[in-house]
Amino acid sequence: MKNLWNNDDAAKCNNDLLALRVYTSRLLGQEPALVLHGGGNTSVKASVTNLFGESEELLYVKGSGWDLITIEAAGFAAVKLDVLKKMAQLDQLSDSEMVRVQRSAMTDPNAPNPSVEAILHAIIPFRYVDHTHADAVVTMTNTETGADRIQQLYGNRVLIVPYVMPGFILAKKIYELTQNIDWASLEGMILLNHGVFTFGDDAKTSYERMIQLVTDAENYLPVQGAVIAPSASTEAKENLLELARIRKSVCKIKGNAVVTKWDITPESVSFSNQPEVASIATRGPLTPDHVIRTKPVPVILGENPEADIARYTKAYCEYFERNTNGQLTRLNPAPCWAVWPGFGLLSFGRNVKEAGIVSDIKDHTIDAIQVAELLGGWKALPESDIFDMEYWELEQAKLSKKGTSGGLQGKIALVTGAASGIGRACVETLQSQGAAVIALDLNPAITTLFDQKEILGVVCDVMLEKDIQNAVEAGIRHFGGLDILISNAGTFPPSESISEMNSKTWDDSMGINLTSHQRLLQACTPYLTMGIDAAVIMIASKNVSAPGPGVSAYSVAKAGQTQLARVAALELAALGVRVNVIHPNAVFDTGIWTTEVLEKRAKHYGMTVEEYKTNNLLRTEVTSKDVASLACAMAGPLFAKTTGAQVPIDGGNDRVI
Repeated sequence: MKNLWNNDDAAKCNNDLLALRVYTSRLLGQEPALVLHGGGNTSVKASVTNLFGESEELLYVKGSGWDLITIEAAGFAAVKLDVLKKMAQLDQLSDSEMVRVQRSAMTDPNAPNPSVEAILHAIIPFRYVDHTHADAVVTMTNTETGADRIQQLYGNRVLIVPYVMPGFILAKKIYELTQNIDWASLEGMILLNHGVFTFGDDAKTSYERMIQLVTDAENYLPVQGAVIAPSASTEAKENLLELARIRKSVCKIKGNAVVTKWDITPESVSFSNQPEVASIATRGPLTPDHVIRTKPVPVILGENPEADIARYTKAYCEYFERNTNGQLTRLNPAPCWAVWPGFGLLSFGRNVKEAGIVSDIKDHTIDAIQVAELLGGWKALPESDIFDMEYWELEQAKLSKKGTSGGLQGKIALVTGAASGIGRACVETLQSQGAAVIALDLNPAITTLFDQKEILGVVCDVMLEKDIQNAVEAGIRHFGGLDILISNAGTFPPSESISEMNSKTWDDSMGINLTSHQRLLQACTPYLTMGIDAAVIMIASKNVSAPGPGVSAYSVAKAGQTQLARVAALELAALGVRVNVIHPNAVFDTGIWTTEVLEKRAKHYGMTVEEYKTNNLLRTEVTSKDVASLACAMAGPLFAKTTGAQVPIDGGNDRVI
């Protein structure tokens, strides 16, 4: 464990207690082996002068919803220290009541909720307190001889605390254990199966004690022979259709779409191939805190993943019934991650971020499991303790506060022609509504155009069948499936009469405006049939119903694309895939409509540019974003019972009407 303290950086805090608290909190947050995704908490005690000129002691403790790696001063809730100390002396206190009283003792009602460990931080008689869920330490305690090993390693340097639930119960337990203890003799506390506390009267001391205690554990493990040996079997098998089918099974149980993160790193594949993986992976989480993100155990997939997921669901429901007091609301029984022997590991989430969080926790868990096996056997907490954490009253209270997600939350979409115009607008609108997007374009800039993790840019020439297949497969590997196809790529050839047309003009238009859509639809269909309320939206043209002279190459190709969509609607309906068509017209914020071209066309019709852009019945401009909004509506629940439709978006065209 590297000590990241830097005297120059610390000096920039100008001895400000809270600034130093932020500084060392971020140092801890930079190390995933200490804290993950909101885990851990820190605090500092300070004297302040209140509105009445009185001095009062406050505890600035990490607030709910903040991560240590990015925390700022605003992320610390200031709570009156005397109130927290009085709370520790109560005989009993529900956690919901604890939260209420803590909030009432805050000096800023707009600050985040104080950590549930605030009372514990308050009773530790040092200015600075740090708490992490250090992998090395927790791994040691998740073994048969964990407590003995901790005692052997640390001796009297630390207070060893048997596992109890976080919150008031834990604070009360430590309050009782420390009534006759010399705090000055301690460097920290080890909470079995939970984590590490360190403390000091200055930020550096508390931080460096944490680094040292964890380093001691990390150095202890190899001496005990607990080093994961590299596996010879680390090459993952691949079955993309089965991957999409697994995702669909999870989605059906969850009742909503999810993104799947498929992990085929050598470490993950090696773990999935462990002979005893079905046993060691299903004994419980690394720490109870993780159960909120990952559920107690993953699903183990075999030759029939759908049946395995169904069995997992049934087992989870039975687990709930075994442990409930009859007053709890059961959580969704779908798995959060999966072990897929030979193929690696899968993580599921409502979006890319959530799937990534599950995956990160899973990475630390599988390492801990293998190390603990070498220490005599992986042993998590008893089921009842895990259940109590998963169904903690504070977590149950959140269920009633959850808002509804967008109609495209968790959906996976593919868009062609995604680097500009209508395609780019579709990508951005899909992402804003909760979808993950595979963005295809011939322009190499597509790989860096979008910086959101929810968007995967892939270079693809839709005129090349192999390019299409490779791009679709890349998207399936990345997100786990496909629910939405917006077939948009196209070109507008130069105006040429039929009698004078260059054959290349015709062939190129047919290739990109018609044939490429058929090839793309063909490549995507197997995955769309595994999608959630799958939808195809073809971006065609007003020219289908109202062609003009000189544009036969474009109009005929777009008419063919529309006919392709109509036949596809007939063929794919029985497979649960909707196919609809949008006919835009006069969308001028695209690459082909330069200022020069617009001025030339407007002048040709004797109009100003503004008049030309709004030359429709409604006298309104149609933008790429307007088309994207309609495409996303067609992909969502509003059009769930519509297929084979053709919808114009043109401001009203008298020739079309």
